[in-house]
Amino acid sequence: MANKVKAILSVLLSGSMVLAFAGCGGSAPSAKDSQKTNQTVSGASAAGSGSKKIVIGFSQCTLQSPFYVSIMDAAKAEAEAKGAEFIYADAQNGVQKQNSDIQDMISKGVDILLVNPVQSSGVQPAMAAAKSKNIPVVAVDRNIKEGYTSFVGRDNKAMGKLAGEKAVELLGGAGKAKGKILEVQGGAGDQVMMDRRDGFHSAVDKESGIKVIQTAYCDYERSKAVTASQDAFQANKDIDLIYAHNDDMALGALQVAKQRGLDKIKVVGVDGLMEAVKQIAAGPNYQATALNDPGYEGKLAVDTAMDILSGKTAEKFIDAKTSLVDAGSAKDYVNDSLTFAALKIE
Repeated sequence: MANKVKAILSVLLSGSMVLAFAGCGGSAPSAKDSQKTNQTVSGASAAGSGSKKIVIGFSQCTLQSPFYVSIMDAAKAEAEAKGAEFIYADAQNGVQKQNSDIQDMISKGVDILLVNPVQSSGVQPAMAAAKSKNIPVVAVDRNIKEGYTSFVGRDNKAMGKLAGEKAVELLGGAGKAKGKILEVQGGAGDQVMMDRRDGFHSAVDKESGIKVIQTAYCDYERSKAVTASQDAFQANKDIDLIYAHNDDMALGALQVAKQRGLDKIKVVGVDGLMEAVKQIAAGPNYQATALNDPGYEGKLAVDTAMDILSGKTAEKFIDAKTSLVDAGSAKDYVNDSLTFAALKIE
């Protein structure tokens, strides 16, 4: 495997290599626009007989969330920039389908796999198959239980804690906070949901005056959050603050709150969705979000994959970083060209 990779990289980096774009079958579709389950996206075509591009396979848990679409688009762009071929598949939140997708990529001869698992332990059959073929795996955004080389993601507990600390501040401050919080939950059983939940509760559960009501699992989708929030607000008419495991769901819950005349309700989310950042800047309801820049994460995942293939030793966990955006800083992050706010990487 190592010799194969070195040979591939040698060809790609050779000064004599000619890149030809003419005759490539058109530009590849964005993950955002694709309705197909599997797509192949090629970077620059290498001229000359016998040349072979590196093939990167990305199994994404779902493409129904704008966050995961943004990770995919960024990874695709970085792979193309590095002259690699990029194959991706949408698992559609199905564990069985994800294992099948990964097995299919292995059969197509990928050199490395990027995997954002539906469930951290659900892809073990596919991980075993990758190991049998000596194919390294980079976990992206959500970690894999075992069988991966490196994990590119964020400390979701820390992100949840940032949101929780802000919620405590908004409800009166440490030791004095009082109010009822509606927690809009992400995906059942997935590690991101559990970490963002646990991190949030590590801050708010210290406050005896705070009560938390949880919705059904909404899979990070706004439409599902709207439905779940309607039920929650029907049963609890005195909610003071909304915390959602991503901004898309938070915006759905806020929509329902406003429809019910709760004009003073506060909202805290996660992800840095630009729509949410603009609302934070404008006020008065949306108060904060923990940044989860998918563009940087997707790029970092591909860069890590290329480092591994070149023989470099990658850290087991590569932190894609976060920070809290609130009313005092939101205007500095507003950018109409982005779907999610970009981290300010020093």
